[in-house]
Amino acid sequence: LMLFLILYVVFVKFLKIGGGIPHYPVYLLLGIVIWNFFNEMTVQSLGSIVGRGDLIRKIRIPRWIIVLSSSISALINLFLNLLVVVLFLFINNVDLLKTTLWLPLILLEVYILALGLSLFLAAAFVKYRDIGYIWEVILQAGFYLTPILYPLSLITNETFQKLIMLNPMAQAIQDARYAAVTHQTRTIYQVFAGGWFKFIPFIIVLMVFLGGLRYFRKQSKYFAENI
Repeated sequence: LMLFLILYVVFVKFLKIGGGIPHYPVYLLLGIVIWNFFNEMTVQSLGSIVGRGDLIRKIRIPRWIIVLSSSISALINLFLNLLVVVLFLFINNVDLLKTTLWLPLILLEVYILALGLSLFLAAAFVKYRDIGYIWEVILQAGFYLTPILYPLSLITNETFQKLIMLNPMAQAIQDARYAAVTHQTRTIYQVFAGGWFKFIPFIIVLMVFLGGLRYFRKQSKYFAENI
């Protein structure tokens, strides 16, 4: 809430961004909540294998359970944060939309993407400890490249809009806003005017998950000796 308040004051009150978007405070808050869930889940999972090195050496357990368990706390925080979003929906008199039923599926997409990245990062961190710093920079860049603080309509260049919406996080956040807050949100379907390009973010999510899972399984046999 404190982060949301700071960003709201700076971007809405001072920079006057989002004036044309209905219920922009909730629009902004929902984007922050979804991104923070993705951020928290990947960061916590990154050091999960190294942090439980003693357990891995002593007990034979499926290594992936350690990464999965690290995601549980992020899911709990997401649930609590969504309660705050629901409260803001009532405070801002946002109409209950039928499309809100799609929100769990959108969040599932974000979870699968984050889980795939978490598996890759957790395995890579065992051998390459500097990946933590690299991932921190990537997250910081991703936060500003994803339309979280600003509406996508603020970007007038259609090519840039299309490139941004190929990012699964941008697609998921925009779809979540469309589903739960306002239908004046530009989605990937609108940006590409239908077409098969709208499926690219979902293909990326699937590839990241399968790639992360395969890399994790390949490296897991060396965890005990490399930690």
